[in-house]
Parts: sequence; structure tokens; C-alpha cells
Amino acid sequence: MAFDVARVRAAYPALAEGFVHFDGAGGTQTAAPVVDAVTAAMRAAGGNRSTAFVPGRRALDQVAGARAAVADLLGADPSGVVLGPSATALTYTLARTLGAHWRSGDEVVVSRLDHDANVRPWVQAAEAAGATVRWAEFDPVTGELPAGQYADLVGDRTRLVAVTAGSNAIGTAPDVSAIAKTAHAVGATVFVDGVHSVPHGPTDLAGLGADFLVTSAYKWSGPHLAAMVADPARWAALRPAKLLPSADTVPDRFEYGTPSFPLLAGVTAAVDHLAGLDPTATGDRRTRVRAGLAAAQAHEEAVFDRLLAGLADRSFVTVYGSPARRCPTVSFRVAGLAPAQTAAALGEAGLCLSSGDYYAYEYFRTMGLRDSGGAVRASVYHYNTVDEVDRLLGELDRLAASGGRMTR
Repeated sequence: MAFDVARVRAAYPALAEGFVHFDGAGGTQTAAPVVDAVTAAMRAAGGNRSTAFVPGRRALDQVAGARAAVADLLGADPSGVVLGPSATALTYTLARTLGAHWRSGDEVVVSRLDHDANVRPWVQAAEAAGATVRWAEFDPVTGELPAGQYADLVGDRTRLVAVTAGSNAIGTAPDVSAIAKTAHAVGATVFVDGVHSVPHGPTDLAGLGADFLVTSAYKWSGPHLAAMVADPARWAALRPAKLLPSADTVPDRFEYGTPSFPLLAGVTAAVDHLAGLDPTATGDRRTRVRAGLAAAQAHEEAVFDRLLAGLADRSFVTVYGSPARRCPTVSFRVAGLAPAQTAAALGEAGLCLSSGDYYAYEYFRTMGLRDSGGAVRASVYHYNTVDEVDRLLGELDRLAASGGRMTR
């Protein structure tokens, strides 16, 4: 069955405003069922978690529901789902917890392709422990992150390998399972940043070889919350700093403070929405989520192919990276214009694209682009269309023809 993008777009109220959103890598628009679930939870009587009264039991159900939904999205155990305000916050919590056991001479491997949220927490934890940081390098031409280099980077003292499953800057999808196999051969822990990859296709924790995987719900049609998943036994072996009276069970002891129960209801609704992207899919929610994201992935790839071909046809556009496996995200520059100028001009025409380094600090620093403004990023999501790509390409043509002047 062909992907019904008109049906899918109808589920996003914000699209009625008429803007073209090629900024999904920075955050997608919110699906209507998510808005409805959050609103309903906020309208209903609420309370903190308790078995003593109905509103308290609702809160318990909202937490349990979100854990189960994220587990279905990622192929995880609900008891191993830790919820939090952002991927960055959760990664820092884990980095501080793991880093407390590192010693001088231990090693941590990070990559220059990653979002800084999967770099700096580990670098800082290593520095605090006196451990050594080793760097995996990307190919500056293709943007690939060769998995073979990890054989030289990891060793008996490697404690952790952190790697992205999808670059938020140029889309590169490294061979995470191969990297994980190399890391596990020496007993190292593998941490995978799935923030940019999870929205764009089926994800399986075990298939990736990830010991820990983090994702952000607002990158897949949900609210501003994040989740980190692992085998519950891995969480059980860790003792984070926490308040004495707060829960000491797993996964609760890794979650600080009272969560936003309405937003957790929105997380569940977002996963249910993804499970409905392929209306022909049957079976349990995990099966339907995988089918829905597979259908969305095929649609995104077709739209993205049109975008890449159009950018390549324009001599005034420089595209960065050409990885063979990638999420539908590309960074580029328009000749004679700073990235911020390009983004602003496109914004005046109703097209939403990011500019700068998007926290991919090491990538843009290595490429020598960060100090001059980074690049412009276009990221395709399943509600984008070929017509929107053509509109973007047409606006780029007008921008080039006008010498960079805003004509609207």
C-alpha cells in the first residue's frame, strides 16, 4: 500500500498554518492525538503517584504507559526505560554514574560526528576520573564514520564507546552493530545516541548492539521528553546520586523529581500515532510501530532523494557529505551567503530550516565551518512532500538570482 501522506499530514494541526517544515531534526510538529492526550490529562483531576486515590493511580498508569510505549518503539523492556526531560540530561546522569567507577588509565571512545550531547558528557566524566579520551574520526569528504577504525581505538582499558546511530548534521548512519561488536569484544559498554535515527525507521535495541540507547519524543511527533533504555540488569548495577527519600528501585532511581504526567500521556499517544502510520498493519503495538516506521521511511527516502538531486543540480549550492547510509538530513551552503542569511531568507518565504552547527560541534569545527556560521540544514520527516521540496528548490533559485536579497 502506498504511503498516504495526505492522511498523515491531516494528523498534524500545525501544518494548517502553511509553513514548510524541513527542521524535523530540531523537533517535529506535534501529532493531534498527542495534543489531545496531553490536554485530556491536564483537564482531568491530577495528583502525584499514589495508590490511595484515583488521581494518584492515574499518575502511576501514565508513567507505566509511557515506559511500555517507549519499550515497544525501541524493542526494550519497560522495566529498563528511564524517562527524563531531555536526552542531554539523561546522558549526563549516566555519564556521571558510570564515570564514578573509571580510573586513571581507563579509556573512553567518542566520535567527532556526534551531537555534543553524546560527546561532552563523556569527555567531562573522563576528565574528572583521569581517564583518556580517544576520538573516532569521520571522512571529511563522504561524512562516513568508518567502523574499521574502532579496532585500533578500543583495547583492554576501554570502558565505554559512545556513537550516534544517525548524524543530526549530515544524516550519516554508521554501522553501529559492527562498532558495538568491536567494543563488546573487549568488554566495553556501548552507548548509542538514537535521537536522530529513531524517528526515521524501525529501531531494535538488541539489533544495534547498544547497551544504552537514548531518544527524544519531540523528534517523533511527541512532547518535549526523552527516554533512555537498557536491560534492567544494567540499571540495577548502577547507583546514581539521588535524594535519600526518593525511590531506590529500577528504573525510578534514575529519574529526578516529579515527572510531567500529562506529557507522559503524550509520549504514549505519540507511539500509538507512529503505530498507525501504516493503517494496514496488524498485530501488537511493537509490530505495528515497526511497520508504520518502515512505511514512513520509504516515503521519506523518496522525498529526500528528490531534495538531494535538486541540490546537486545547483552549482551555487555546496552539499556536505555523501554517506551511503543516512537519515534524511543534509547540510549545505549557498554561495555568497552566510548560513544564517540563507535560513532567514527562506524563513521569509515560509520555509523553516535551521542554520549554525546544531550542536554538532566537532563536525563543524573539524570541517572548518563553525566559525563562519556552520551550514543550513534540511531534514525530511514523514509529513514532508515532493511538492515542498520543489518549493524549497525554487526559493533557492530565486535567492541565488536575487544575489541573496530577500524579495518578499
